[in-house]
Amino acid sequence: MTTVAELMVTDVLTVEPSDSIGEAAEKMVAAEVGAVVVTDFGRIVGIVTERDLLRAVAQRARAAEARCRQWMTPDPLTVEPDTTVEEAAEIMFEHNFRHLPVVKDGRSLGMVSLRMLSRWAFDRSRESVGPTA
Repeated sequence: MTTVAELMVTDVLTVEPSDSIGEAAEKMVAAEVGAVVVTDFGRIVGIVTERDLLRAVAQRARAAEARCRQWMTPDPLTVEPDTTVEEAAEIMFEHNFRHLPVVKDGRSLGMVSLRMLSRWAFDRSRESVGPTA
């Protein structure tokens, strides 16, 4: 069984609750990712995703003034590194998530995305079919 530890990105972007959503968006754009983890003294307290930023824009929030604590998804669901890819996918589909933090003892270890899971499934299906002529 493949685990999320085998697929996750370990260089997870973080912001603090007091950072602006503009700062979060800048980090996300620079790293070409769709989510940042919100941490307070190293503990995950939330996640800011593209959807959260879109919601803030739709409500006319000012990027330089609105704080991540106002727009983050608080207390996000997380998984441990030994969670199987199938279990992670089930959680993501059930809750309509595209990003799932991977944690151990409340500390962020990585992030797994729906894109990563899709790539893994695609590669696996190609392997089972074998080479094409």
